[in-house]
Amino acid sequence: MDRIKAKLQEVWGYDELRSPQGKIIQCLLENRDALIVMPTGGGKSLCFQLPALLSSGLTLVISPLVALMENQVQELTEKGLAAGLLHSEIPPAKRKQTLHSLERQQLRLLYLSPETLLTPAVWTRLCHPELKIDRIILDEAYCLIHWGETFRPSYRRLGAVRATLIQHKPLGTKISIAAFTATADPLSQQTIKKVLQLDRPAEFILNPHRQNLKLSVKQIWTPRGRKEQLTKFIDKYPRQSGLVYVRTRDTSEELATWLSERGDATAAYHAGLSPQARRRVESEWLSGKLQYVVCTCAFGMGINKANVRWIAHFHPPVLLTEYIQEIGRAGRDGKPAAALLLVCEQTGLLYPEDRQRSRFFTESIDQYYNLATALAKQLPASGDIRQIESKFPQSSIALSLLHSVDELVWETPFNYRRLSTGKPPNWQSLKAQQQLLFGGVTTYIKYPGCRWEYLLTTFGCRPKSQDWRCGNCDRCLVKK
Repeated sequence: MDRIKAKLQEVWGYDELRSPQGKIIQCLLENRDALIVMPTGGGKSLCFQLPALLSSGLTLVISPLVALMENQVQELTEKGLAAGLLHSEIPPAKRKQTLHSLERQQLRLLYLSPETLLTPAVWTRLCHPELKIDRIILDEAYCLIHWGETFRPSYRRLGAVRATLIQHKPLGTKISIAAFTATADPLSQQTIKKVLQLDRPAEFILNPHRQNLKLSVKQIWTPRGRKEQLTKFIDKYPRQSGLVYVRTRDTSEELATWLSERGDATAAYHAGLSPQARRRVESEWLSGKLQYVVCTCAFGMGINKANVRWIAHFHPPVLLTEYIQEIGRAGRDGKPAAALLLVCEQTGLLYPEDRQRSRFFTESIDQYYNLATALAKQLPASGDIRQIESKFPQSSIALSLLHSVDELVWETPFNYRRLSTGKPPNWQSLKAQQQLLFGGVTTYIKYPGCRWEYLLTTFGCRPKSQDWRCGNCDRCLVKK
């Protein structure tokens, strides 16, 4: 702990760690596997960055978003620390420089996406026998649950990474894996441990409750009513920092333009912006030049701003885990903050937008199941995904779904083996799990009791007593 505290003071300027940061850091320095569920703003990144600086080898940080990687690496490099990142948007010269630093073992932290990790140029270098790798960190591990089956199937291949890397390293090499996430219900925790093949992991599961954060849900009947309720909420917090979350890039642009025209200091933010534009919006929001940002879920990960007083969801999020993540960006300083969720009236007779968006999402998922069922009849019993993809487009999604229902194993991150019984894949259990996940927001909206009590129970955190209530959400205040 003396070494840990000395490095903490030297690099970050802190005298003490928060609980349970010290135990997590010690766990990682002991090369143990771990699952860490820690609320937004709890200091997750420090828990793996500090051990990386105290280790002799490389720490791989697998991260889902370019913006998140860039923010963390920028902070580290500004401190003079040996951190690099690789993603598809990096200029060739910068990419070449980072790969050269990797070959020469000059990096302590390397940030990259699952897709970049498995590219030939990166994978070949990571497999070099002389490159010492201490641990693999999966940051924002909930993405493995949300995106792993269909949107980003590379997540499902991560469980074979450690064993394959060790085969190329000197005898006795140990590489640990730690998964970090702000939210994961008990079922998601089991899935993360299973897919990553964690070995008797230490578990740190923290309660996400924010006593200072008031939650409320407001029903709206028309598009005009949605905008009116939003502006009414924003106007309660003049010159106070906040965020408006929307579901699409187009809505982000349109709404930001409309709000700017009424005189608000705001801007749009989404993954379609250039890295320079994203950095500019982030900087202007952090400095207070922008009061708030109209953003998709791409904004906020890894960006630390303590005095956010309000969060507005212009559209309901797809998943409760997203909701918890996003509202958790308010009130980190412990002072009162509020989160408003706007939803279409339940019948949808006058304004069916939310219902249509939800239906579109579930129909898209069904299309993936149909695709996987058809491809399952054609895919060979074993093979290399790089060759299979060239012959069967979208086969990576089919293989990911088959892996999810235990009909396939990844022997390496590139080679699979079917375990099929010859019968059509049984999607029922997976569909039931997904319906539970995707139905969580609707259930939360309709739930008659305390908002926080429902969230805590859903994420496996027992309230203090059976009749516990937060006393601060719209449900509790009405009952008072």
